[in-house]
Parts: sequence; structure tokens; C-alpha cells
Amino acid sequence: MPWSKEDYPDSFKNLDEDVRNKAIEVANALLREGYDEGRAIPIALDTAKDYVHKNEDQPVYEVKSADDGWQLTKKGSDDVIMSEKTKEDLLDKAKHYVTEHDGELKIYKGNGELEDTLYE
Repeated sequence: MPWSKEDYPDSFKNLDEDVRNKAIEVANALLREGYDEGRAIPIALDTAKDYVHKNEDQPVYEVKSADDGWQLTKKGSDDVIMSEKTKEDLLDKAKHYVTEHDGELKIYKGNGELEDTLYE
């Protein structure tokens, strides 16, 4: 029987909402693939927890406009990792840096509005 946000296994009851919703999604997919409920539930729990919490440890970097060009910083820090005169020049270097550090990159427009997110 497929589960929903209102009707789900008791073992999902005490999960935080994001994990529970992902567990419901995964469990329903496993049921469609022919898994029985007894196997689908624990697999869905583990998968959902890993999926939701894996990004909590991933560093987030930001490319933003500065007075003298563009800067790459780590979210929550004022320390400048690198800077360039143009956004394009900075992105060439920043993408490589963020990939090496297994991070997420948030790219902002000159007006401070979020333009794109890479490596989520």
C-alpha cells in the first residue's frame, strides 16, 4: 500500500519532516519495484537519513560582487578565499576549488540575488 504524508509506517513517526518525507518517497518507490513492506521500510529509513543529512557537512561557498571585482568566500566567513576582476574569471577558478573541497557553490548576481547553485 503506498504511503503519504498523512499515512505512513509507525517507524517514520518520530523522524524530522524532511527525513520522513524522503523516507515515504523512497519506500513507495521500493514498493513499486516489488519490495515487500518489511524490507522497504528499513531501506527507506537509511536512505532518507543519508540523503537528508549528507549535505549538512558539505561546505557552502559563495561568489559575490565586491567593491573591486568578485570574491569567493565560505558561507558564514568574511575571509576571502580568492578574488578576480570579473565574475567569469573567478568562476573558472572557484568551480575547481569548490569541487576539490567537495562543496556547494552559490553564485550571486551583482545585485545580491541568488543566480545559481552548483554541486548540490
